[in-house]
Amino acid sequence: MSPWAAWVVFAGVMLSIVGILQVTIGIVALVRDDLFAVDASRLLVAPSWTAWGWIHLVIGAAQIVVGLGLLAGTSWGRIFGVVLAFLNSLTNLAFLAAFPVWTALIISFNMITIYAITAHGTEVRPDYD
Repeated sequence: MSPWAAWVVFAGVMLSIVGILQVTIGIVALVRDDLFAVDASRLLVAPSWTAWGWIHLVIGAAQIVVGLGLLAGTSWGRIFGVVLAFLNSLTNLAFLAAFPVWTALIISFNMITIYAITAHGTEVRPDYD
């Protein structure tokens, strides 16, 4: 395993952490939508908080699974890791008015994850010796 494999491990951990954060915000949107400072109609895309909650919950759960697949060195983990990090960034961009700082952090975590996977994704592969 090369020294660059740490980037891929970092990406897998970050993908899982961002997934956990997304699941958390999804649950908050489903259960306590009164905690959000803005009305859902002020978002870039204006569905209800329940719809946003389910979107964040599903993407977050998928990110957790894909993060674990990335840590295992699977090729589907690399492919879906980039796709989910990109989708999560787009989703959070539409969510920007509700939590600007949170959203900026999540998007930056996603961009670092995409870099790590695309630049060094092949460095971690399972050994079948």
